[in-house]
Amino acid sequence: MKKNMSNADKGVRTLIAVVIAVLYYMDIIEGTLAYILMAVAIVFLITSLVNFCPLYRVFGISTCKIKNE
Repeated sequence: MKKNMSNADKGVRTLIAVVIAVLYYMDIIEGTLAYILMAVAIVFLITSLVNFCPLYRVFGISTCKIKNE
């Protein structure tokens, strides 16, 4: 897999995931919405860790400044 995410993109995704986790922990979100948002948060964290977003590849987007060869 080639990197297609910049550090800023990874930071935003991680921040969103942390905010969702805090909202869940504080019982601000609950029920089905909480489970859906937690799944989104987990996907955001995984894509941030591996520096690759499959949807970016489908749409031909790359926020990474370094060109992969």
